[in-house]
Amino acid sequence: MSSSSKMPPITPSGSPRSGLYRVAIVGASTLKGKEVAEVLADRSFPSLDVKLLDDNESMGQLKPVGDEISFIQGVNSEQFDKIDFTFFTSGQEFTRSIWKRVREAGSAIVDLSYALEDEADAVVRSPWIERQLALPRPLDLQPGPSVTAHPASVVLALLLLRAQQASKLLRVCTMIFEPVSEHGQKGMDELHEQTVNLLSFQQLPKNIFDTQVAFNMVSRYGEQSVPPLAAIEKRVLKHYQKIAGKDAVVPSLLLVQAPIFHGHAFAIHLEMEQPADIAVLSKALSGEHVTIVPGAEEAPSNVNASGQGDILLSVLADANHPNGVWLWAASDNLRIAAITAVECAEAMAASRPRGKIQ
Repeated sequence: MSSSSKMPPITPSGSPRSGLYRVAIVGASTLKGKEVAEVLADRSFPSLDVKLLDDNESMGQLKPVGDEISFIQGVNSEQFDKIDFTFFTSGQEFTRSIWKRVREAGSAIVDLSYALEDEADAVVRSPWIERQLALPRPLDLQPGPSVTAHPASVVLALLLLRAQQASKLLRVCTMIFEPVSEHGQKGMDELHEQTVNLLSFQQLPKNIFDTQVAFNMVSRYGEQSVPPLAAIEKRVLKHYQKIAGKDAVVPSLLLVQAPIFHGHAFAIHLEMEQPADIAVLSKALSGEHVTIVPGAEEAPSNVNASGQGDILLSVLADANHPNGVWLWAASDNLRIAAITAVECAEAMAASRPRGKIQ
């Protein structure tokens, strides 16, 4: 990369003494964009201003940002003047078309679209996993884009890294049930329309998945679907390996499209070196970001995980294998993605000195 394309060091562009940052969300009308805005408010991110940006179809829409109401503006280069952090929740093509201009304007970039994951200076990040591994906080004053790790990768990495503390893992097999919200509002709409049309014996819309997803579970989409389900499965595993590190066990993985709107569900089988001690394993798995659900309570599901930042988890003995354990987990995919993104920005803000760098 040429020196002219390097992003200048970020300093707060608000009041010199306020320590507040200016933030932009590109794709503010998307499901991820709305979630990022909510998490920014929930975590009291030190922002002087949150600018909501999107395509022309969404311009003028009113959206809540914390206790205030803002409206969505169109995207142009001038919008990024003095912006400190830009969250990309837009489609991949749009992210690729504008991200370099945003960087040249001086903004740090947090990418939730995965469009930038293969850029040379991009880093796939999960602050949850960085804390679990006790990794030092990055101190680069001119970072490349931070790409948020896939939310399913974050859940897998956190659970398996903690399980390894209880016993050596010989083998891990995982089935992940994918919600249609990973395809944004269009995926949600297609599942709804398919459900309605099936019940009224009408032709099914298949613009997103190119196959029936209503009342159905599939391990691959139709040929016209972009991206194919296999590509998403590959991303989950690639991100897992990037954030979990070289010493983490690599799971066998199958991604299944489920007829659900929100939330991932996970069936994870652990084969351990020693006979499984459920109490010891449960203690190792529990802690920050993981809530163990006792057998007497309602089992984890994508429904009761909705809106929560924690992973809901049940730990079950394998009745046919003394060294085996089943983990049944559920998590809110949009919430975890948004928390990951905002924590990436928090880490970058904390590593930068206040005031102008000479």
